[in-house]
Amino acid sequence: MRNPIRPKNLSLRFLPLYVLGLAILLSHPPRRESLGVALLLIASGAALRGWGAGHLVKNHELTTSGPYAHLRHPLYLGTILVATGFAIWTGGWASVAVLALVWPWFAFRYFPRKEHSESLRLERAYGDRFVRYRDAVPALWPRLRAWRDDTGPESRAGWELRRYDENNELGTLLALAGGVLVFWLRGGVGAG
Repeated sequence: MRNPIRPKNLSLRFLPLYVLGLAILLSHPPRRESLGVALLLIASGAALRGWGAGHLVKNHELTTSGPYAHLRHPLYLGTILVATGFAIWTGGWASVAVLALVWPWFAFRYFPRKEHSESLRLERAYGDRFVRYRDAVPALWPRLRAWRDDTGPESRAGWELRRYDENNELGTLLALAGGVLVFWLRGGVGAG
């Protein structure tokens, strides 16, 4: 296994987000009553990300297996589920404030930019096959039936720990586990 800490996530450009998160956590302890829903969302998001990372073959293949047969961006959806889970766990005004900032920023700023640049790159690399895939598979809302390309080579890659590692998902899982632990301890969960 590689080092799970991604240097790009330690960039100073993320410092304001880390400071804001710490300030919210210190001033507003997580709420016990939102624990169940929060953990369900966090676990679902982590599982979706892990499933996707274990299938994703970056820059060598158009990945259409696993969750990619149901939606084009399982890692983004997983991240949104995780962020929503943590926001709900904070509860009250902090929850509303975080969701009011995160969702619009993601929906109107981050995701459209990433969707555009990734689509251009994938269309250049895979041509009509990617266009068929993009037209048939929703970006973030999963389709129930797995997409199959009857006109071209099918991605038959199954989930592999090697890919999970190459896509550095262990670092994400460790960060999420650390976040859950900090929230758990800060919220006094388990204390009588």
